[in-house]
Amino acid sequence: MASGSLGSVTSSDIEAHGIPPPVAEELSAELARIVRAHGASSPATWRAISTGLLEPDLPFSFHRSMYYGCYGDSGPDPPAWFPDPETARETNVGRLLERRGKEFLGEKYKDPISSFSDLQKFSVSSPEVYWATVLEELSILFSEPPKCIFLEDPSDKSHPGGQWLPGAYLNPAANCLSLNNKRALNDTAIIWRDEGHDDLPVKRMSVKELREDVWLVAHALHRLGLEKGSAIAIDMPMNVYSVVIYLAIVLAGYVVVSIADSFAPLEISTRLKISGAKAIFTQDVIIRGEKSIPLYSRVVDAQSPMAIVIPTKGSTLELRDGDISWLDFRGRVEHVKEEFAAVEQPVEAFTNILFSSGTTGEPKAIPWTHATPLKAAADAWCHMDIHKDDVVAWPTNLGWMMGPWLVYASLLNGAAMALYNGSPLGSGFAKFVQDAKVTMLGVIPSIVRAWKNSKSTSGYDWSAIRCFSSTGEASNADEYLWLMGRAKYKPIIEYCGGTEIGGAFVSGSLLQAQSSAAFSTPVMGCSLFILGDDGLPIPQDAPGMGELALGAVMFGSSSTLLNANHYDVYFKGMPLWKGKVLRRHGDLFECTSKGYYHAHGRADDTMNLGGIKVSSIEIERICNAVDENILETAAIGVPPAEGGPEQLIIAAVLMEPVPDMDKLRIAFNSAVQKRLNPLFRVSRVVPVSSLPRTATNKVMRRVLRQQLVQLDKKPKL
Repeated sequence: MASGSLGSVTSSDIEAHGIPPPVAEELSAELARIVRAHGASSPATWRAISTGLLEPDLPFSFHRSMYYGCYGDSGPDPPAWFPDPETARETNVGRLLERRGKEFLGEKYKDPISSFSDLQKFSVSSPEVYWATVLEELSILFSEPPKCIFLEDPSDKSHPGGQWLPGAYLNPAANCLSLNNKRALNDTAIIWRDEGHDDLPVKRMSVKELREDVWLVAHALHRLGLEKGSAIAIDMPMNVYSVVIYLAIVLAGYVVVSIADSFAPLEISTRLKISGAKAIFTQDVIIRGEKSIPLYSRVVDAQSPMAIVIPTKGSTLELRDGDISWLDFRGRVEHVKEEFAAVEQPVEAFTNILFSSGTTGEPKAIPWTHATPLKAAADAWCHMDIHKDDVVAWPTNLGWMMGPWLVYASLLNGAAMALYNGSPLGSGFAKFVQDAKVTMLGVIPSIVRAWKNSKSTSGYDWSAIRCFSSTGEASNADEYLWLMGRAKYKPIIEYCGGTEIGGAFVSGSLLQAQSSAAFSTPVMGCSLFILGDDGLPIPQDAPGMGELALGAVMFGSSSTLLNANHYDVYFKGMPLWKGKVLRRHGDLFECTSKGYYHAHGRADDTMNLGGIKVSSIEIERICNAVDENILETAAIGVPPAEGGPEQLIIAAVLMEPVPDMDKLRIAFNSAVQKRLNPLFRVSRVVPVSSLPRTATNKVMRRVLRQQLVQLDKKPKL
């Protein structure tokens, strides 16, 4: 639809989307009323349409026509959601600003929506004040309070990020279990359901029950005789058992080694050796539908240290010599009479060792300090507005950053976490979101794509959701417009960061208008810099695209690596800004003319087509929308075997085989030239069964590029 065309939409136009005539008549009448009240093309028009006209069960093509018909040719980043002033005042940040906005910002303070960006700048310029305030809001308890919030030593060139909470001792797990104005004993801490039991009520664990289970496991850990600070691994699905074990390890003063349950023995072994783990918790098998996936046997093949093994229901378990069953482990402590103060160990150094995805060479081992869990909780408090009585779900695993993030983001904010022990792709998970009354649902784009293609969310009531959040890879605007429509157009808070940050550096906010598949703000306490072609930062907030760098001072971010030189990895060779070295990140980012940010994949996922630098993500977004038969694509720049400029090749995952790939190539070519650049040309389309991905679901375009180069080198018969 062209700009302003909503005013001419008829009931016949609406019927063309497959909507029955009586319903189309009603929609047409309501649309006409909205256009009379707000005009045919304005933000107010879309607000009225999204909240009063569109229902989840209406065809998405109709949703899409309303959105683009409303905004027409208004330029990039049309908002898909707007904050309401009254609701904004009731958010965590809104309440803080209403109390202390003038104290922080002086006469610049107006209201929570108008002054949010000023608060973000204040969090960077006055980190001590901001973080002291947030830790108070989170009710964080210290065993030994810090000497100060932030200590910067200009003479220490090896640690440009300074030191956070120097001299402090605290236990993040104890803070998750403590009672305060956010948590009472009878509050729900965890809601869960096992796949296959989708017609049964969800299960619940209270704060009281969680405390008792964590104390028992922590006491049993002490009976193993391991030294304080020993590393103990977890290689399990993210379920109620693994959460209890995670908290118990931290509570008892040990260090969690996070290992994803999808890893092969070699990857498990690598992580166990790097971390020096003294024991490992695991599960005999993982049940997914009718499949039984071995896990304990992979741990054994990895030549792990002593394993504590949890059996699945009804399974028989034969243990390796020296390993312990879960029942025998728990049986070492029959009853816990003491409060958790008797087992709690203050933490000064590390709480968790996580790993980068390890796509090339040995994975980086990244220790989380006691400040990192607080960063995760603070991000959730500010950007997703998580608070008491919320229910937070995010399909993930403790082997990846978002697993520990979910534990701290929910429990430290007084919310319940919702765990589905099964695949998140099917209708069972969609029903769990409904039955658990999830209020904040975290996703990754490939999950959303699977839901949209399979229609597995159809018919389920997601009206309890207040907001979504998304991380892991660049998202697609149309797919995320579809997702918003499942919950009556609740906002999606994009969230991009890294394991070494313990959260995000760029995100969204419930106090700002949100555009689909875009970030609206740097995260609190973070500053962003886009590097120009000369390798130097372009002016902050100016439109442009380039490799992203970060300000070095970020609460909770890493300051050491176990198996690499931290300074060399993140700071060596980086430019200065106001005399301070910037921190390397490596993503390609764009700041638009409207102040939104877009992620365009890794900086090494750019290609040079005819002298023009372009991101793979930009091309893939266009190609993914060319045909409904396309599940996903990867755009690769490959130099021809005889040398010369890079050629654009599209690897395509298709629902059904295509007999004429050249016809598809022409369609891709036309779309790319029309929507991106008329000088770009798709040289070839290569069908593939799936795209190679890291365990964190990032497409490994480098692997595809190598495969295609090798294919081109083969002699032609």
